[in-house]
Amino acid sequence: MILKNATVYNEEFRPVRADLETEGEWIKAVGGCGGEGEAFDLTGCTVIPGLIDMHIHGCAGADTGDATPEALHAMSDCLVQRGVTSFCPTSMTLSFEELSKIFANVAAVKDEVNGAYIQGINMEGPYIAMSKKGAQNGAYVRNPDKEEFRRLYDGCGGLVRVVDIAPECDGAEAFIKEVQPYCPVSIAHTAAGYDEAGKAIEWGCRHVTHLYNAMSGLTHRSPGVVGAVFDHAQDCGMRAELICDGFHIHPAALRIAFRMLGEDGSVIVSDSMRAAGHSDGEYDLGGQTVYVKDGKALLADGTIAASTSNVYEEFKNVLRFGVPFKQAVKSVTINPARAIRVDDVTGSIKAGKRADLLVLDAELNIKLVVVKGRVKVNHL
Repeated sequence: MILKNATVYNEEFRPVRADLETEGEWIKAVGGCGGEGEAFDLTGCTVIPGLIDMHIHGCAGADTGDATPEALHAMSDCLVQRGVTSFCPTSMTLSFEELSKIFANVAAVKDEVNGAYIQGINMEGPYIAMSKKGAQNGAYVRNPDKEEFRRLYDGCGGLVRVVDIAPECDGAEAFIKEVQPYCPVSIAHTAAGYDEAGKAIEWGCRHVTHLYNAMSGLTHRSPGVVGAVFDHAQDCGMRAELICDGFHIHPAALRIAFRMLGEDGSVIVSDSMRAAGHSDGEYDLGGQTVYVKDGKALLADGTIAASTSNVYEEFKNVLRFGVPFKQAVKSVTINPARAIRVDDVTGSIKAGKRADLLVLDAELNIKLVVVKGRVKVNHL
């Protein structure tokens, strides 16, 4: 397949006028394409890497926690229509038995989905702080357990791509240091202050789950987790997720975060639940009832309960909020790929990498979605 006459965001995320050739599921060449096969004239269009959502509980009426093949197929089919080429089904704070079922289902279905493909599992909870549990189920909150994690990790064939932790929990240091070789450990749902967050960074944490939300904020005398992340953003490669639906975080706070994190540190995530793509109403999230009104998902007590957005809409949101195009693109492609350690295969456009591609017109409408070298969406 050859994509002709497009503006391609290359490996350095610089726009270049070039043709792009794929062979099988891989990018064969960018520029100087002389092969044969299906060709698309993309005059006036821009080609960027396919979007990656590394933190998504559900959409299209389905949820990772359903632990059914049908749920993951529904999510995959829904996401690819929104420019997402791969994703991490994300679990909640649940019992070991429930998590085992969820993880086993992901492992069984991983290679069968037909839309966006599954990168692995985002394990959000249960090793979090009760006081910052947000919409997680407090009945299952517990201290970090290395043995439990290894049983879950081994049980799904090593598919866990990130695991969350509140660094003030008992056993956090040992957990972080021992688990890092298996997958990144992310600071999340935490009442830690600046110093405790700084310790977690010293121990090896380089990722933060939905920055600003479910954690201590930044004030001039108590900089909190947010202050620790900003303080260390440039010197040790910190990355932080940002839910950019305009509801979880004020646009001004988003702009500040994007500036502080820099081009390589910002990661756009949906953190969406099953109501994404559906109408207002009552939904289940991790065994709790969520009320969705005007697209905002809340528990009965008013706690924000995930989002109903998607990373394509959030990508467009941050552009409206004033984030530079290059950083916005990196925040939904190479940055999440690096966060889950798959950037050697996907996340940018380079010969030899997987042909996960998104083609946009001048108004940022989706024109073509290519997953592993196969056209899945065609609006040309």
